[in-house]
Amino acid sequence: MRVFEEYAVLTVATLILVTGVYAFKFPNNFSFGGVTGLAIVLSAVIPVSAGTITFVINMLLLVVGFMFLGRGFGVKTVYVSVLTSAGLSLAEILFPMRQPLTSQPVLELMYAIVLPAFSSAILFNIGASGGGTDIIAMILKKYSKLDIGVSLFLVDLGIVIASCFVFDTTTGLFSMAGLLAKSLVVDNVIESINLCKYFTIICNEPEPICEFITKKLNRSATVYTAEGAYGHNKKTIVITIMKRNQAVELRNFIRLNQPTAFIAITNSSEIIGKGFRGFH
Repeated sequence: MRVFEEYAVLTVATLILVTGVYAFKFPNNFSFGGVTGLAIVLSAVIPVSAGTITFVINMLLLVVGFMFLGRGFGVKTVYVSVLTSAGLSLAEILFPMRQPLTSQPVLELMYAIVLPAFSSAILFNIGASGGGTDIIAMILKKYSKLDIGVSLFLVDLGIVIASCFVFDTTTGLFSMAGLLAKSLVVDNVIESINLCKYFTIICNEPEPICEFITKKLNRSATVYTAEGAYGHNKKTIVITIMKRNQAVELRNFIRLNQPTAFIAITNSSEIIGKGFRGFH
């Protein structure tokens, strides 16, 4: 059941990626990085569509990935790469686009950045990737000591510079803006997806709070005693971590039932352990 859910998420995320690339990136010649960016540049100099070029390059990279990575090559990455390539090729047949959807290039650039970045964040979060240049990154990581981030950025930068000559300066500048914004959007989306609330609760009666956490929210907590520095009164500290929607319920419960409790709530975007990431 879990495998089915994961592949359902992979499919939806890939369809979002295909929509962003085909509907907003391809028609405007936004060439900021990756296989699709290279395909856009190449399609302007050879009589082959960007979707077809993307398909060919991705398939070649899959073959190279199997040759150099073997079993270490992720099945999820293969699935996403094939689905992306097939989706773009199918979209060219079913929904041919000869011009951008709107006359607002800045608006379209926003969607060309946000949709693929949102998709990439979802894929990264469940241990997959969009294939393409990610496969090159895997190979570089295994066989060299190169800084992968810098190497891929330089490749993407080269594609953007090429777009300035193939198309025009305006398109090149839009592509540069997209390249710079893409990584920021991916990081922020991943952080938002994984965001949890870390509670430090100082109270006199921990039992009702712990019961609410364990039985109502199906979470756990750590409890220990402490002493106030000013009045030297004995206090109980309850520490717990949970998702945002559960955090609202817990905060409201404490305010209603123990209004004298002291609550410190901290955002945390990386929790590894049972019930969170790293354990199933």
